[in-house]
Amino acid sequence: METAKTPIYFIPGLAASAKIFERIQLPKDSFEVHFLEWIIPTSVNESLEAYAKRMAEFVTESNAVLVGVSFGGIMVQEMSKFLNVQKIILISSIKSSKELPPMLKVLEKTHLYKLFPSKYISYFENYATYAFGDFAKKKVKLYKEYLTVRDVLYLDWAIENVLKWNQTEPLKNTVHIHGTNDHIFPIKYIKDCIPVENGTHVMILFKAKTISNLITKAI
Repeated sequence: METAKTPIYFIPGLAASAKIFERIQLPKDSFEVHFLEWIIPTSVNESLEAYAKRMAEFVTESNAVLVGVSFGGIMVQEMSKFLNVQKIILISSIKSSKELPPMLKVLEKTHLYKLFPSKYISYFENYATYAFGDFAKKKVKLYKEYLTVRDVLYLDWAIENVLKWNQTEPLKNTVHIHGTNDHIFPIKYIKDCIPVENGTHVMILFKAKTISNLITKAI
């Protein structure tokens, strides 16, 4: 008799498309893989809980594994509160608000993040390309290829919900994979994780083989 495959759902990072998972390779005979894309919030005031409940509706199997990168990691944790999940796997993310670095906590308390409106992101791309030459062009090309969710409502909503996330304790059955060179969520503020040597915040793109093996082993 054929063994049932484990359903596994992937959610990308803030503003990213599911294309960031294109290099992840899992055993096809063991996993039924699904990639979820971001949906647009109903308003800038939609609660993280309400949004997560809507996202959870895309998970159609019980006992699934949820994998989230960065803000996607926060999202899968919130979604799991409405689902019967087998395991949560975080990549380049945080398990509670206690793991936010001090700088991001300052941004939240002072609301300084609101001084850089998300609608100016495209202007920054053009400026960076002009001012910094070929190096910036490569970065901007990468940015345009994978960070495709440009809706201003979504961006404003997402940034605020990262900074204001109020989960104080990690959830059970959570596996945390984190790079030692993550500059967004520095590993020195992260506890109980599987370290990936020299992994950056975007290691899902550049250390896909290592991460694929760690996901398979974790499940």
